[in-house]
Amino acid sequence: MNAEGEVFHESGEKRTSETVAGFLSSIAIFMSLVGLAWHPLRLIPLSIFLALLSTALRGRDQTLPLIAVCFGALAFVAGMAVAVATSNPIW
Repeated sequence: MNAEGEVFHESGEKRTSETVAGFLSSIAIFMSLVGLAWHPLRLIPLSIFLALLSTALRGRDQTLPLIAVCFGALAFVAGMAVAVATSNPIW
């Protein structure tokens, strides 16, 4: 701990926020997959929000939150296209 009250972590130690970011990213990817099969406008925007939140919490070397955001965006486009093409309800 330094004079300003910051805690320095060793390079091999994982912070709690990085662990939470990983869980939020995996939940966001799962919600995007469910949104593809079910009403896309209900779940996919929430999953994109969770993915963006996990991006804010991530560490320097984590790529899973970035993958979750990209997957959510692609799932939104694909889910809306499938819902419109098959005349299924969007909401």
